[in-house]
Amino acid sequence: MWCPTLLFFGGIYTHSASQRHASRGDLLPVTCRTHLSLDQPQTATFGQKNTENTVITTDTGPARTLQHLKMVCGGFTCSKNALCSLNVVYMLVGLLLIGVAAWGKGFGLVSSIHIIGGVIAVGFFLLLISIVGLIGALHHHQVMLFFYMVILFIVFLFQFGVSCSCLAMNRGQQEALLSSAWGILQNKTRIDLETQLNCCGLFKNSSQSSFDTDWANCPALCKKNNDCATCGGKMLNHATEALKILGGVGLFFSFTEILGVWLAVRYRNQKDPRANPSAFL
Repeated sequence: MWCPTLLFFGGIYTHSASQRHASRGDLLPVTCRTHLSLDQPQTATFGQKNTENTVITTDTGPARTLQHLKMVCGGFTCSKNALCSLNVVYMLVGLLLIGVAAWGKGFGLVSSIHIIGGVIAVGFFLLLISIVGLIGALHHHQVMLFFYMVILFIVFLFQFGVSCSCLAMNRGQQEALLSSAWGILQNKTRIDLETQLNCCGLFKNSSQSSFDTDWANCPALCKKNNDCATCGGKMLNHATEALKILGGVGLFFSFTEILGVWLAVRYRNQKDPRANPSAFL
């Protein structure tokens, strides 16, 4: 009922307001809500200043999302967590190598002290490097991170070269490698290999005195029938496959090592947002 009256007075107000603001080009619309409900109160707008030249932006779109992802996935915290996770994996691998070597020695699976000592030394070295990297990553220690990435890069070069050599080794090189390894083995280790593989000696084309000595000390069951195969021939049947597996595993870990070097360099050059700017390290 009162809407026509409201429009009448609103028109008077609009006419006077438009004369005052004509120089500024403002728009003063008049609206009247005629459809009423009990939940929404009746409202009328007589004048509203034009806001065409006013731009209000909210940073809630894709730009803010990309910025947030960059802070989370490429920032200080992400590099720290990635480096810590990688060193935890290295630590577990080092403990696994030490445990496997001790288990093999305890159950008598491997009797050579050189093999056991080599595996334990590799596991201990990897464990030590992972501890240095983990402490350096947790405390953002510049010196520890520097030595960590230098040592890890040297290990990467050595392991990458050995892995490529394993993959590229031919049969003649495999025979030379087996001959060198057989020469440094203890007699007890040779006897264990001959018993497990049921063979005698390494190669018949090797030095006759060495082969005769191995044949005399051979405890294999096939010796009674005088039809024993050489241990070198049996090992060469599986050497190619074993070298491929070793080379592939070595290449995989070498790429994780170069990843650790890259993470250490990146994390070391990033600024800790919680660090004291006047601190030396």
